[in-house]
Amino acid sequence: MTQLTSLSRRHFLAGIGASALTMPTLTVPVYDALGQPISSQSGQDKKIGIALVGLGSYSKNQLAPALQQTQYCRLAGIVTGTSAKASEWMQKYNIPQANVYDYKTFDRIIDNPDIDVVYVVLPNSMHAEYVIRAAQAGKHVICEKPMAITEKDCQAMIDACKKANKQLAVGYRLHYEPFTQEVMRLGQQKVFGPVKFVEASDAFRIGDPTQWRMKKSMAGGGALMDVGIYAIQGARYVTGEEPVSVTAQFSPKTEPQKFKDVEETIFWQFRFPSGAVSNSTSSYTAGVERLYASCEKGWFELSPAFGYGPLKGRTSKGPIEMPTVNHQAAHMDGVCKDLLAGKALPNHITGEEGKRDVRLLQAIYQAAETGRSIKLA
Repeated sequence: MTQLTSLSRRHFLAGIGASALTMPTLTVPVYDALGQPISSQSGQDKKIGIALVGLGSYSKNQLAPALQQTQYCRLAGIVTGTSAKASEWMQKYNIPQANVYDYKTFDRIIDNPDIDVVYVVLPNSMHAEYVIRAAQAGKHVICEKPMAITEKDCQAMIDACKKANKQLAVGYRLHYEPFTQEVMRLGQQKVFGPVKFVEASDAFRIGDPTQWRMKKSMAGGGALMDVGIYAIQGARYVTGEEPVSVTAQFSPKTEPQKFKDVEETIFWQFRFPSGAVSNSTSSYTAGVERLYASCEKGWFELSPAFGYGPLKGRTSKGPIEMPTVNHQAAHMDGVCKDLLAGKALPNHITGEEGKRDVRLLQAIYQAAETGRSIKLA
């Protein structure tokens, strides 16, 4: 696996997570890692301007509130197909009319210097189109996960951003969350010896059966594409390795009419180069949220492990004590701090990382559909 950043509590607080930190004084003009100017503000008050594309529940309940707590970025614009939402958000967040777009006028964002980053928060099937269009409009991009439905789309998104000389991040918020960073450290640094077994599972009971997540053409699949990606990430960042094979099984559907288009529950098992194995569950009918690692000389776990927090952890030596942060604020600040500093984004949150996950998602489905072990390397 591409090297993941494992920060200590002190390093984390000194870096991206301490809201009490003051902004550094920046020299104007500010350039990004690819030599492009960041022009929406200047001086020590400089913040990256972010436009949210899609104003569904995640934007409304998580990202927009988080952007009121960020140090290095701000909510600068919105893209929505609903005029009532546009009016509501303009009033609530003091967004000027000039920074409000619909899906037909989206490409005009190229002429807006207030917006530096476009955050794509749309159904999975729409990610590729809007990431590519955002790059062509000269904006850096953050894309929600999974990055896309197919590996081919992922590559097209990566290529478009490279061609436009813009950076592409994927919404791996947990990579900036201190409990998660601690289990990365424990596993990858073999604090309890080599990792032997990982249980990484994420599931919940889904509500509205008519939502886009229940339509394969929009979501790419069911629970695996939605929350299963967290379990995939968990097994990978605890071991610090890429799996070499996968087996998987669909569970019989208990509500076949509700889940006629996507899977209800799926199980899968990874094998890693070191000999470590993982077992995972993802489901839309029951709740579980756990990341557990058994090692040669002990164990550690997070439970809850993948939700919006607060997360909770413990080890065979006692509880994990880490600061509680707003995940979305820490993630967006982490990305935008690097952009302001003119740095390339770390590999573990880029499009290449997103493509790796999509490749694994597709391999899990293939294994479940064929009943065969699928080689991954």
